Order: sequence, then C-alpha cells, then structure tokens
Amino acid sequence: MALAVLSDEDIRSLLESLTREEAEEFAHSLKCALHEYSTGTQSIEAGLIHQPDRTSVHSQLTNATTLFMPSCSAAGHAVKVVTVSAPNTDPSLPSIKPTGSVTLFSPLGQPIGFLHAQTLTAFRTALASSCLLTKRATVRTLTVFGSGQQAYWHIRLALMLRGDTIRTVNIINRRFSDNARGILQKFYAVPAAVRRREGWEQTQFGVLTPGYGEFQRLQKEHVRAADVIYCCTPSTEPLFESGILTNHEGRRKGRLIVAIGSYKPDMRELPRELLEQAVRVGAGHAHFHKHALEGGVVIVDTLDGALKEAGEVIEAGLEPKQLVELGELAMIHKARMREEEESITSESTHSSTDISTDMDSLSLGGSSAMSTVFGSTSSQSNDSALGYKRSPSRTSSPSRSHSGSGGGSSIVGGLFHHKRRSSSQGSVDRAKQKRDDHLARWLTAGNVIYKSVGLGLMDLVVGMEIIKKAREKGLGSHIENFSS
Repeated sequence: MALAVLSDEDIRSLLESLTREEAEEFAHSLKCALHEYSTGTQSIEAGLIHQPDRTSVHSQLTNATTLFMPSCSAAGHAVKVVTVSAPNTDPSLPSIKPTGSVTLFSPLGQPIGFLHAQTLTAFRTALASSCLLTKRATVRTLTVFGSGQQAYWHIRLALMLRGDTIRTVNIINRRFSDNARGILQKFYAVPAAVRRREGWEQTQFGVLTPGYGEFQRLQKEHVRAADVIYCCTPSTEPLFESGILTNHEGRRKGRLIVAIGSYKPDMRELPRELLEQAVRVGAGHAHFHKHALEGGVVIVDTLDGALKEAGEVIEAGLEPKQLVELGELAMIHKARMREEEESITSESTHSSTDISTDMDSLSLGGSSAMSTVFGSTSSQSNDSALGYKRSPSRTSSPSRSHSGSGGGSSIVGGLFHHKRRSSSQGSVDRAKQKRDDHLARWLTAGNVIYKSVGLGLMDLVVGMEIIKKAREKGLGSHIENFSS
C-alpha cells in the first residue's frame, strides 16, 4: 500500500474544495465512529474502537506543551503529535501556533499516511461541532469568538452545510490582529461561484474588537442575537458575562453554544452560571420559557476527557450524570423522519408551547444524564430491553461507575437494532420513541451547550477520509511499495 504524504497546503486545498455532499460524507463517517465510541453498537468481529488517554510533555525552555494522542478503530491506527504554546507564555518568547502531524497505519500496522495536523485539527473539530449544527432548526446568525484556524473552519463548515440560511457572521476578537484581518480576507477570497452554490453570497461579515468605543454593548447584542455561538480561543476566563444569556431576555430563544478553544483545567471560555443553568432542570427545577426548550445536560465529546481537562466543567462542579457524549446523540434523527417507521404521528405534531408541557410531564428522577432531558431509563432491565451494549473498548473508570453512561446510551444504542417481538417490547419501543422525539426537539430548538477537548479518534477518522479523497484527486505525494 502506498504511503500518502500530505502537506498542510494539500489538505487545505482539498477541504476548501469539498462540496456539501462530500462534507456530509465526512460528517457521516465521524458520526458513526463517535456513536460506536460512546455506545458500542459494532460487533466484536467488526472491530473495536480504542481511545487511550492522551499524554503530554512540557518544555520549560519554550513554555510549549506537546500532546500525544493515539487511537484505534477497525479502519486502522493513528498517532497524533501536536505542540501548542501555553496560554501564559512570556510575550518575549516566540508564539507557537498549534502544529504537528498525524501518522496513520493500516489495521496490520503498515504506515499509510503522514499528514500535517494544523488544518486537519481545526477541520475535524469543526466537523464534530457540525453534527449538532445540522440538527438546528434556525441558523441565521453566527457569533464567533476568535479568529484563528478553529474559528475559520467552524464558520467555513457552517457556510458549507447551512449557508443558504446564514445571513450574519459576527466575529469577536480580543484585539484587531493579523488573524482578525486575515479571516475576513479568507471569506472574501472564496470564489463567487462557490458562495452562490452554498447560498451565502449575501451573508454579512463583521469583526468586533475592544478598540470600538461601544464594545461592551455591541458584544452583548452579538451574543444575544446569535442562533449559534462558537468559542474558539485558549482563554483562561469567560468570554462574556453570564447574565447576557441567563437572564429572562437572554433565554427568549434557544441557542447552540460550542466551546472548543480551552483544553486544560485552568482554561475556560464559558461562564460557570451558564453551565449551571443548563443542568438545573436535572435537579428537578424545570423552568421552560414558552419560546425555548432548556435541556438538563451539557454535551461533551468525551466524558472522561471533559471531567479531567475541561475547565468550565470542572469549575461548575458538573457530575458525570450531568454530561452526555456527542456520540450518544450523533445518530438521533428528527422526529418527523421516523413517523412512518413507527406509525406514531401524534408525538411529532406539538407546537413550541406544547413542548414545554410535554417535557414537564416526564419523569426527571433518573440518574442517567440522558434521562434529565427526556425521562428516566436508568434501570438495567430497560438497558437490556432496548438493546444497549456498552462498548468493551471503553474503560470502567470511576467517572463511568454511575448508571448515566449505560442508562443514557440505552436510548440511542437500541435505536437502530430493536425488533418488535411482543406487546411489552412494543410498549418499550413506543416509550423510547417518545423520549427520542423530545430529545430531537431539544437538539433542534433548545439551549444546547457542547464542550470539546478533542479526541485522537477524530483525527483517525477524518485523516482516513482525507487520504481517500487525496488519492481520488491526485493531491499530495504517494510513495509506492513503502516499507517500514
């Protein structure tokens, strides 16, 4: 098998040229991998996903941290090595942009790819966020904190996948830097034909920095107007005041809030109060506004990683039962897409006002994180009845000793594998269908917070897809008969 060597320019060129359909193919591959990572729906014969904890080394000389992230799936193995500057780096020292490489191997260990990691990392993180973005009913206004690669690719993928509805992109940066200037130039440089094809040729872009006299007022307006908020900065303090979104006016509509920039316990982008409000319903305090559905959990890419590394999660004191992994939700379909399959049409015809009434009527007493959103399914018998099988590739760490991991996944894990064998099984399926429908409504229009600290599995999956596309399009170098 040939060894593919792809530079950052090769990868950027390939990803910039993706059509919406190709981007959706990438997203589907990632969804499937994340779903298996969280729920274990594959058989042992099909291969298991292994995601060990990442390790790091720190240089006192440069104040830089190098991260090592291995991963394994049925498709092969990968090791990502990336170096980043610490947030408190001495300004006199050279700044290190996140940089490194991903080495990919076949299932038998033969090297098949060596990829520059800069654009790949930003793209795969944004691709994971898009698993939630594409479920949203309304995506008209984006507010983005940061102007680096992560900010660019979160916006770029949003335009690629939802550009026909996006009308305004507000970028907020701590200073008017070369990055802030350059990010606008990148969007203006996208060919007009591509902008028309993706539907955002009339979209308005703007950059806001503290240099503006009314920065605080404008930032508040941008945050509150947003349908989607992307936080893409290595910040050590919240990027905006909690009251902007937690008071009555801020809660008049649901938003998707994505925080991916902070990756260490002493870093944070979101205010503690925002996370506390998001999980408050899980403590039995249901408080639904008539215009928005508030969930009872915070979504994370990896439960173990978030509990150890996500500063916001740690500061807010969130427990495992208040978190749910993206993979458990990635394959959930909107209720209307399953009406015919289950012949239950009445459950998906409620108005926005009805949603709050329905959610209030559900039991919120279960220990599962998922149950705090749409009812309790924490019992072991229900896990078995719904077909859930927790992946043997996941560790049984203390953070997973609660029933939330298994109970939550049971709802999703059985979604595609159940068969109606008896009237009792049918009742379980109908109950699960109702919970799934409520969850789908929450993901579509509710207040959803997603916190990502990164997974090597994402690099493995997206890296394999990039190699496949690069070979199709003749990009990069391909060394035939490569031998280690």
